[in-house]
Amino acid sequence: MRPETAPVSGKVTGMRIKDAVGRFGEDVAVGVVEQAGMQLLERNWRCRDGELDIVARDGDALVFVEVKTRSSVACGVPAAAVDRRKVARLRRLAVRWMAEHRDLERFWRTVRFDVVAVVRRPSGQPDVQHLRAAF
Repeated sequence: MRPETAPVSGKVTGMRIKDAVGRFGEDVAVGVVEQAGMQLLERNWRCRDGELDIVARDGDALVFVEVKTRSSVACGVPAAAVDRRKVARLRRLAVRWMAEHRDLERFWRTVRFDVVAVVRRPSGQPDVQHLRAAF
């Protein structure tokens, strides 16, 4: 068994722990977005240049949501991982998404970038922070 593989009930699932933590955070973030009254348009949109975690509509705003999840804050808070390079890449991906979805242009007037930071706790509810217009 590879060390990054998470055992479940004694069986190897093939999913890396990092991927499982990320999936958990994205599931939490979808709930946050929907509870905030946003309409989920797309999840895990991919192209050759990368991935957008969540694309949503908030009234007349198109919102690109970057999800950052950690199991602890030992290496820093999750939102701190959204650095200058990441922001630039997310903006490029957003432009690409909008170009591929021109048929939806009539639904938004503004574009916003949010970050949902999730810290997964071993027991209990995760700590969640929704940073609207984070960059």
